[in-house]
Amino acid sequence: MHDITIRQAAAEDLDGARVVMLDAVYRDFGTGYVPGWHTDIIDPSSFYVVPPRHTLLVAVDERDGTVAATAALDARGPAHPPNPRWLAERFPSGETAQLRRVYVRPEYRRRGLARRLVEGLLDFARADGGYRSVYLHTYPHSPGAMGLWRTLGKVVCDEREDVPGGGSGVVHFEIPFA
Repeated sequence: MHDITIRQAAAEDLDGARVVMLDAVYRDFGTGYVPGWHTDIIDPSSFYVVPPRHTLLVAVDERDGTVAATAALDARGPAHPPNPRWLAERFPSGETAQLRRVYVRPEYRRRGLARRLVEGLLDFARADGGYRSVYLHTYPHSPGAMGLWRTLGKVVCDEREDVPGGGSGVVHFEIPFA
């Protein structure tokens, strides 16, 4: 395996991180870029690099500088709507570290990068001292996502089963980090 370095994203990493994220929303999710959902992908610096309680981590292949994977954290809890009200109340903004944009390029999958990135995000959340919970949501069809998240946390709401009409089909997780 190539030498992969996990680090906070620097200015020179943002274009590569953006490519990883956009590839995921087009290839893995099939949605393409949706402005209401993906503004942070276009401007990751404003969302994850500049705010002090937020971060963007990248996994960089030291052989050629390729950004192989991304993972972000911010202090925004899940919004209602579109999420169930009780979920937004359980994971309030400011107290919730929300994991976002944990994406790995296909050729780098199955090497533990996502897990290493998440460990880095959890370390960041612990060091902040102000977060009381860690939350994320995923789509069940996202390659490898359900297996990873089930090993790291617990399902708190599976919209396919828990929301009348199936909601948006999203599965919500809480990750222990104390």
